[in-house]
Amino acid sequence: MKEEVRVRFAPSPTGELHIGGARTALFNWLFARHNQGKFILRIEDTDVVRSREDFSKSAMDSLRWLGLDWNEGPGKEGDYGPYFQSQRLSIYQKYAGKLIEEKKAYLCYCTQEELEESNRKMRAKNELPRYDGRCRTLSPTQIVNLEEKGRLPSIRFRVPEKGITYVEDLLRGKVSFSNQMMGDFIILKSNKTPAFNFANVIDDALMRITCVIRGDDHLSNTPRQILLYKALNLENPQYVHIPMILGKDGAKLSKRHAATSVSSYRKEGYLPWALVNYLALLGWSTADSQQFFGKEELIEKFSLEKIGKSAAIFDSQKLKWMNGEYTRRMNWKGWWDRCDGWWRLIQTEQEKQEKRANMLKKVGSTTIKMAEIIQTEQEKRANMFRQFRDDPDKMAEIIPLVQPRIKTFPDIFEQADFFFDNNFNYDSAAVHKRLKKDYVPLLLKEIRKRIEQLSPFTKENLEDMARNLSKDFSLTTGQVFHPLRVSLTGKMKGPGLFELAVVLGKKEVLRRIDRTVEMLKTVYRI
Repeated sequence: MKEEVRVRFAPSPTGELHIGGARTALFNWLFARHNQGKFILRIEDTDVVRSREDFSKSAMDSLRWLGLDWNEGPGKEGDYGPYFQSQRLSIYQKYAGKLIEEKKAYLCYCTQEELEESNRKMRAKNELPRYDGRCRTLSPTQIVNLEEKGRLPSIRFRVPEKGITYVEDLLRGKVSFSNQMMGDFIILKSNKTPAFNFANVIDDALMRITCVIRGDDHLSNTPRQILLYKALNLENPQYVHIPMILGKDGAKLSKRHAATSVSSYRKEGYLPWALVNYLALLGWSTADSQQFFGKEELIEKFSLEKIGKSAAIFDSQKLKWMNGEYTRRMNWKGWWDRCDGWWRLIQTEQEKQEKRANMLKKVGSTTIKMAEIIQTEQEKRANMFRQFRDDPDKMAEIIPLVQPRIKTFPDIFEQADFFFDNNFNYDSAAVHKRLKKDYVPLLLKEIRKRIEQLSPFTKENLEDMARNLSKDFSLTTGQVFHPLRVSLTGKMKGPGLFELAVVLGKKEVLRRIDRTVEMLKTVYRI
């Protein structure tokens, strides 16, 4: 009978879920689903100083948002829990004690200062720093003396002094590591919490993990883990170390390249499957370089053998392009539901911003002005969504018009704000390029006159009117269309001119043309 595939994703809740971690989770999830196996979520929260419960919750929320459901883990208890490492401390202590009994590990009383001094001396000799083994052969008397001084022991694993440890990696083949260069390493800290390598081995073994898929920054940890498996008479899993994700400059992905957390992309208005699709292509591809995948199709085509060996380059512009493609492919109602959900999600963020804005008001005139700008912008955005919800018919007219031009949810404000703001500010570049011409006021007055006589007020009739006017005045269509667009929207670009005019309605179109003519007269003396 074929062994069941069991993989795990084990984030440390010391920050938001990183894009690199999300890709690791995705590859594990795809491998499990492709093989009808199990995807296990384990929270590695033994760092008592940096681990936070809200980060654990955020990581799980991010995975759920991406659609990466787990078979076992928090909220889905299986046979091999608990799934928080902080709840498994007695298990680690038991196995550490077993290794001490078998002389495969020993108590270490070295202070941090002693270890740093030892490392300094090794570096001075051009040697790779590693533990010098000074506590390997402590006598019972020495141990008593050290404990009487108040020293608390950690537990170190006794690495074989000679030999080679081999790591069999699916992508890299056999990789060798010299035992001599490793040095004895800590498996249990003096506060009784496990070191990373030890906890990984115990948990992966007891949770029956068959394949460990993780970043290649963990490759150097693997020989230590294999030695622990052997010492405990346990079988190690298969290993797959996937390449890192780098920025365009070849450096490790950081905030200076782009947002690095899944929660950031969620707040920035990305579609979850667009992000999943993009992450899947960071280091993995099909033979025909396919770019877009449905969920079941991606599961079917995914295989570890198609993961590349070179680092993947994160391109935020390509991600935004891909998100825009998914946006255009969606039914407008389905897209709006997600957009509305996104807006509700960030209400709490806006409330925080309002609190900050109120605090700024207490400072000075400059910060008071900034606070007012923040609040005004938020009020405009909230008003837009209220009107969309209150007027489904208007929403049904506007969303299909602007959706093709949207890449992420916040783009809706740029693309649709003029529908709801009757006194919008004109874009200065648009005014300079499209309106500040001597002929424009007369042109707009003529357009107004013809629109007033137009019946019925349809897209087709509007376009015919504008084209005929351009011929009558020996103007290009652009010389007519562009000033009209800026008059109605304040912008140089946007959805279809005549479609948006129909949505605004004849009365509002005439009012906006009058407003523009008056603005040119009073501000620019044209």
